[in-house]
Amino acid sequence: MKAVTRLWKIALAAWHNRLSVDEVPHYATAPEDRISFGHKVVYGLGAFVNNLLAAAIGGMVIILNLGLGMNPALVGLLGALPRLTDAITDPMMGYISDHTRSRWGRRRPYIFGGAIAAGVIYALLWQLPRDQSEQFYFWFFLVGSLVFYLAYTVFATPWVALGYELTPDYHERTRLMGVQNFIGQLAYVVSPWFLWIMTNQAWFDDQVAGAAGLAIVIGIFAAVVGVLPAVLLRERFKTRTDEELLRHQGEPAGSGSLGIQLRSFFEGFGATLKSRPFLKLCAATFLVFNGFMLISSFQFYVIIYYVFAGDQALGAEYAGYAGTLGAISTFVVIFLVTWLGTRIGKRRAFFFSTGISILGYGMKWFAYNPDHPWLVLLPAPFMAFGLGGLFTLMGSMMADVVDVDELECNERREGMFGSIYWWVVKLGMAAALAGGGFLLNATGFDVELGGDQTERAIFLMRLFDVVIPMVASAVAIWAIATYPITEERAHRVRQELERRRGAVLAARA
Repeated sequence: MKAVTRLWKIALAAWHNRLSVDEVPHYATAPEDRISFGHKVVYGLGAFVNNLLAAAIGGMVIILNLGLGMNPALVGLLGALPRLTDAITDPMMGYISDHTRSRWGRRRPYIFGGAIAAGVIYALLWQLPRDQSEQFYFWFFLVGSLVFYLAYTVFATPWVALGYELTPDYHERTRLMGVQNFIGQLAYVVSPWFLWIMTNQAWFDDQVAGAAGLAIVIGIFAAVVGVLPAVLLRERFKTRTDEELLRHQGEPAGSGSLGIQLRSFFEGFGATLKSRPFLKLCAATFLVFNGFMLISSFQFYVIIYYVFAGDQALGAEYAGYAGTLGAISTFVVIFLVTWLGTRIGKRRAFFFSTGISILGYGMKWFAYNPDHPWLVLLPAPFMAFGLGGLFTLMGSMMADVVDVDELECNERREGMFGSIYWWVVKLGMAAALAGGGFLLNATGFDVELGGDQTERAIFLMRLFDVVIPMVASAVAIWAIATYPITEERAHRVRQELERRRGAVLAARA
C-alpha cells in the first residue's frame, strides 16, 4: 500500500505542475459545427452495440469454467489469444476504411455489413455441443472467437473513425463523445446480470443452455441496432481528402498496385506510432481500462467466495446490484465529466475522474465485508468515474490528435488512429482476461472447494482486486500530465487546416 500511496502523490504532483499551462482561452461552438441531438443518439447506438458485444463475451466466458469445468488459465487464454490477431486486422481495417472510395462513403458500408456479421457469429459461438473434452471446447471456442472478432473489427473500426470526423469543433467533440458514452453505458446496466440470467433455473436447464439462449438475443439485437449509424449518419469526408489526392497524384489511379498499397499502409502505421500525444492517450487508456477489466471478472470471485462464502446464486445477485449501480452512476459521471471537459479542459477533467476512481478501488478493501454484504454497493459509484471519464474524454482528445496529424502529414487517417487505439483497448481486455485466469490460479483458488477456499487464496484475491487498478490508474494520471494539445492549440490547428483546404480547392478550380 505504500507504493500505491507514493504513486498517488506523484500523480497529484504532476497534475499540480500542469495547471499553470493548461487551457486558458475558451472558444464558442459555431452553429454549423453542432451535431443534432438525434444524430448524436444514433452514433451512440453504435457504442451500445460495441460495448454490449465486448461486455457479453467478457462476462459470459466465465461459463466455460463454472458450467463446463474448464481450467481458469485456459479460459483466460481464450480471451487473450483472439485479440492478438487484432494487432494485424485492426490497423488493416483502419487503412481500408481510410482509403475506400464508394458512393456510400468510407465508413458506412463496413459498419452495415460488420454489424450483421458480428451479431450472427456471436449467436452461433455459444451453441456449445454437450459432453465434449476440455480440449474440444478450447479449440471450438478459439476458432469461433477468431471469426467473431474479425467481424467485430469490420464493424467497430469504421464506426469509431466516423465519430472523429462528425464535427471539427473542440467542445462539440466532447459533447458527442459524452452522448455516445452515455448510451454505450446502457450496455453495462444489463451486462452485470448476464451470469444471473444464465444461472436462472426457471429459464434454463443449466448455465450452458443459458449462455446459448442469451447469445441469440444479444446477436439479433446487435445486428439490428448496429446498422443504424450506417443508415442514418453522413460522412464529412467520403473519399480521400484533396490534400491526400494531391500528395499521391503521381501514383496510379484507383486502388493502386499491391506494392503501393503496402508502402502506404506501413508509412501510415509508422507515422501513427510516432505521434507522442497519441501514444500518451493509448498508454492512459490501456492502464485505466486494463486495470478495470482485470478486476471486473476477478471481483465476481471475491464477492462470491469471500463475501458470500461460495454461494454462487447470492453472490451473482449482489454482483449484479453493484454492477448496475456502477453503470447508473456512470451516467451521472458522463454528464459531469462532459461539463468539466468543456469548462476546465479535457486533461484536468481526466485527472479529476481518474483520481476519484482510485478512491473507489481502495474502498473495496473495507466495503467487501461478509458481515455487511450490502456494503459491496458502496465503491461502485466512485469506481464509475474511471471508465465514465476515460471514454468521454479520450475519443474527443483523439479527434484533436487526428487534426494535428493531418496538419503534419496532409492526410486524414481517422481509421488508422482509431484502429490502433482500440486495439490497445482490446489488448488490455485480452491481457485482463488472460491475467485474471493466471492470477486466480496463483492465489490457490480451487472451484471444487466451493466456499472452503484457503485464507491465503481469499487474501490474495482481495489484494489483487484492490491494488492492481489503483496502481494502473495512478500511472495513467502521470502519463496524461504532459499531453500537449490544449484548446488554444487545437483552435490554431483547425484554422490552418481550413486555410489549407481552401487553398487546395482554389488550386483545383
